[in-house]
Amino acid sequence: MKEQFKKFLNEEQDPKAIEKITSKLNDLLMKGEEVGYIAVQKKPAITVFPDSIVLTNKRIIICKPKNLGLSMDFTDYTWDDIASTFVKENILGSEFSFGTKTDLAVSIDYIPKIQARKIYTYAKEQLDLLKNPVQTATPIQEIVEEAEPEFEEEIEEVETEEVTSFAEILPAAPAVTETYEPLPTQPTGERKLSDLSKEELFDKLQNYKKLLDNGLIMQGEYDAYKKEILSYM
Repeated sequence: MKEQFKKFLNEEQDPKAIEKITSKLNDLLMKGEEVGYIAVQKKPAITVFPDSIVLTNKRIIICKPKNLGLSMDFTDYTWDDIASTFVKENILGSEFSFGTKTDLAVSIDYIPKIQARKIYTYAKEQLDLLKNPVQTATPIQEIVEEAEPEFEEEIEEVETEEVTSFAEILPAAPAVTETYEPLPTQPTGERKLSDLSKEELFDKLQNYKKLLDNGLIMQGEYDAYKKEILSYM
C-alpha cells in the first residue's frame, strides 16, 4: 500500500503525513475505490500534525489528526453530494473549498499552490463525469456491423428478382440525373471563446482533456484547442 502512494510525494507533501494517512486508508477505502490525489496542509510555522485532503474516484475525504497524531478523524463527502469546488490562491499557499447540495461549505487552507491546483482539477473532472458520463457505443456498433452484410445480400436478391420479372414487359426508362442542394450549415449555438469567463474556459479545456484521454480526439487536436483557449485566459 505504501508503494502505491509514493507518487504523491513529489509536490511538497509531508512524507510523515502521507505515511500516517496511507496506514489508515487500508481499512477506509471501499471496493473499487482508487485514490486520485492527496494534498497536505503546509502552514508558515512548523506544522507537526497537518490536515490532509484525499480525493478518490468516489469521494473527498478530509483527514484531521488528533490526540497528538495518535488517531485521526475522517470526514467524507461523495461526489454526488458536492455542488461546486473553488480554489483561492493566497500569498502563503492556497485555500481549497467546496460546497455541498445541502449548502454546507468545507474548506482547508495553507495547501501548497501546485497541490491545490491538482485537487481542483481532479475534482472538476469527477464532477464533469457525473454530469456527462462517457458511454461506449462499441456493443451497438458490433451488432450493426454484423447485421449489415446480411441486409445487403437480401436487398441484392430482391432487386435481381424484380429486374428479371419485369425487364421484358416494361420499356427502358431514360436515365434521370438528380441534383441536390447542399443543406445549410446549422448554427451550433456555441458561444465564442472570447465571451466565456475564465472558469468556463477552464471547464472547456478539461472537457477536451477528457476527450483526449478517452481517445476521441488526437493529441494534435487537443494541443490546438488548448493553445486557443489559453489565449483567452
